[in-house]
Amino acid sequence: MPLNIPGILAPFQLLRNPRLVIPHLTVKDIRQIDFLALRNAGYRGAVFDKDNCLTIPHKDPLVPELENAWRECREAFGEGNILIVSNSAGTKFDAGGIQAESVSYHLSVPVLRHDTLKPGYSCIASVRAYFSSLPVPLADDELVVVGDRIFTDVIMANRMRSRSASSSFSSDAPARARIGGPLAILTDGVWQKESMLMRWAERRLVDAVRKWTKNEENSSVDTNMFVRELPSPEPRKNGSALTKLLDMMKRR
Repeated sequence: MPLNIPGILAPFQLLRNPRLVIPHLTVKDIRQIDFLALRNAGYRGAVFDKDNCLTIPHKDPLVPELENAWRECREAFGEGNILIVSNSAGTKFDAGGIQAESVSYHLSVPVLRHDTLKPGYSCIASVRAYFSSLPVPLADDELVVVGDRIFTDVIMANRMRSRSASSSFSSDAPARARIGGPLAILTDGVWQKESMLMRWAERRLVDAVRKWTKNEENSSVDTNMFVRELPSPEPRKNGSALTKLLDMMKRR
């Protein structure tokens, strides 16, 4: 993993605005996200991280358990309105864009080409440039940003918010209007253990900031309508070798 200067510098901004680390929604993985409800609420596009969000780290195919949810997402938003923004694939460290092409092939959506890593402002500018170039351009407040890291994905989403949005609407206004920018969704499950100490530190920081700001704006934005239960795991078919042999004999 290349040295992420924007990610290293991000904590210094927290001294002035600690709420940047607070996601609007936390789920185990994307199977808990109700994409149709997001679409009905006015969200029309999505930005996704790759590693440990959609794929095994350093692998390009989609995690098999996410196939149905990923199809629902693409059907809800349209494949052109979904963008993978990774700090590996599509960066200047991805020689010739080979990994970006592979990820785009496996996930059936475009991968952003960018020189500055998340959550850098130049990366944000590249995200905005992509969505503004679509046949039907998308504004920041029509996007959801989904990822598994606080200091990259969540901070990037919150940096795209309008500072005056929350104070411009009453408490009865819809969540999208009150947020005033992308909906930041954190996936806190991991498909393969990676940077676990850093993840622990990020979450302790989020807990501390939430406790400090519990009576302020972010805590009053209700996003529960976008969450659904995880699907039940399929029951395993148990049976002894003798049972399987008898079943085979019955078929003959």
